Amino acid sequence: MSARSKTALLVVSGLACCVAQARAETMDELYEKAKLEKTLVLYGAGPTGSHDRWIKDFRERYPGVTVELTGGLSTALNKRVEQQLAAKKIETDLAIFQTIQDFGRWKQAGALLLFKPEGSETIDPAYKDEDGAFTAVSVNTIVYAYNTRLLAPADVPKSALDFLKPAFQGQLITTDPTEDDAALAVFNMIVTKYGWSYMDGYMAQKPVFVTTGHQTVSNAIADGEKLATFDSTSTTPRLKAAGKPIEPVFSQVDDTPVFLVGAAIFKDAPHPNAAKLYLNWYIAREQQSRSGTFSPRADVAPPPGLQPLSSYKIDSGYRKLVSDEARVADLRRRLAAYIGKR
Repeated sequence: MSARSKTALLVVSGLACCVAQARAETMDELYEKAKLEKTLVLYGAGPTGSHDRWIKDFRERYPGVTVELTGGLSTALNKRVEQQLAAKKIETDLAIFQTIQDFGRWKQAGALLLFKPEGSETIDPAYKDEDGAFTAVSVNTIVYAYNTRLLAPADVPKSALDFLKPAFQGQLITTDPTEDDAALAVFNMIVTKYGWSYMDGYMAQKPVFVTTGHQTVSNAIADGEKLATFDSTSTTPRLKAAGKPIEPVFSQVDDTPVFLVGAAIFKDAPHPNAAKLYLNWYIAREQQSRSGTFSPRADVAPPPGLQPLSSYKIDSGYRKLVSDEARVADLRRRLAAYIGKR
């Protein structure tokens, strides 16, 4: 064997050893390192308060590691990350965003740490990056929802066409599909199946579009301000569990879109070990089994009262859709014209 071959073999062996060591790093070892870092800077998108209970549980399990949360919509938080990347001064350790396409772009830019959390092997390849740049932490269905006090079960819409009935005029609400990717997936599914003429009928219903997230949509229905929506997410079952008059419904006619909430650690994160510790903990079966949403892990049961995703008519093209910039731009432009945003 030549000297060059021996050197190459040593390099490959060394890299393999490093990879093995990284994968063998235990939670206890990560915790010891995280305690030295003291802090985790988390950018967490989602409804107000959606991260609070997890942060509380994490801090109780791992005292000495403080979590600094910046919450808000993914479409606002990702802009702050972009500013940090442009300034080459990363302040964020871990991002948990709905805008999964951001992670793909940041991976291409070399901005993400390649890290496969414990249990990654149980996650469907459609829900994670093959190299470990990011992984889904929840799989969220976008279903119908209605107010059970104001709408009889017999009148619950069975397809998108039913929302065009006169009884729903002035009574419908969704997030703004020109700003929210989950809503965009719903409207994309509808116009793909029923054509753009559907939007003429839908706009004649005088629907409300909100820019403050799906929690606003569910709250409006639960409070009786609106009657129904085809744009309901995980807030709805939580409100139902709290005794509110709201019911989620899977369509038996139309495909149900799903959107992913993903997590990624930045390569130049100031507290990388705290980020690894949190992501490992968050994706573990114990946390995933009590999240209230579908888990990307195949070994976690669906939320109570629901069947596995494979039991429903699922539109699983979300990641492909939002990663197609030209398609997204065209959809948003056409929908903006209907909504009145130019």
